[in-house]
Amino acid sequence: MSAANDANIEYIDWNNAFEILDKAFKLGIFVLIIGPKGTGKTTLVRKFAKQVSKELSSVNFSLRTRESHLIGTNTIDNGQINFVNGVLVHSMTQGDLLYLDELNAAEPDVLLRLDEALDDRRQIVLKEFHGQTIKAKDNWFVIGTINPLSHVGTKELPPQILSRFPIRIMLDYPPEDTELEIIKKHVKVNTQNEEDNIKSAIKLAHNLRKAASLEEIFYSPSLRETIAYSKLVTNNTNAKEAAEFVFANVYHQWGEIEYRKVMDIIASIFL
Repeated sequence: MSAANDANIEYIDWNNAFEILDKAFKLGIFVLIIGPKGTGKTTLVRKFAKQVSKELSSVNFSLRTRESHLIGTNTIDNGQINFVNGVLVHSMTQGDLLYLDELNAAEPDVLLRLDEALDDRRQIVLKEFHGQTIKAKDNWFVIGTINPLSHVGTKELPPQILSRFPIRIMLDYPPEDTELEIIKKHVKVNTQNEEDNIKSAIKLAHNLRKAASLEEIFYSPSLRETIAYSKLVTNNTNAKEAAEFVFANVYHQWGEIEYRKVMDIIASIFL
């Protein structure tokens, strides 16, 4: 993906993450961003790639991510065997910014090949293609992200992988006033009543996030939810109904008791 395509990315750097990323980039030290889903990790990386004029190569890890996605595969064209670079090899040869999203959802064999490329030599041997050695360009840079272990599909990263990312940034949910500022970047708020309802939704989201962090409920709403709520109430949806649609109904997945817990919180906020 070209960084130039992201010229209109909106991101509020409320915890000075850009400053740390910029220092790490200039020093060639890889960075790990830690935080729950929906806190803007991907937006931060895309905006930073634009800021430093780097092409962005990205991998979103899951159980389906294979070595071939990173390394590449052999293809046959007119009887000739050719090797098509995977994302990792492509980024190394081009000197791209490599974005490893949800790194702690990757399988062990995938992490093993990645570890080879991330060590101080910044090179990888293509056992898939005549043992050719690929060495990264000097300006190659890597940012990884991980979600908390409470998220489905995540697991502990091996110490050797963690050590490849010596600079770590914690990106949690922003303060309430900052979240309102972020929402206003995405939604046109027309009246004071709409803004008051949005502030109430942000308060609700923060209460639910706190409850989830204490394992009192099963789900923590992201910035996407507060933005979705704001779009509903600025388009003539009743505030309490919008809160049920966006924040409460998802808890039906864990049963009526869980849903009722959230509806009680909504009732106390949206009188």
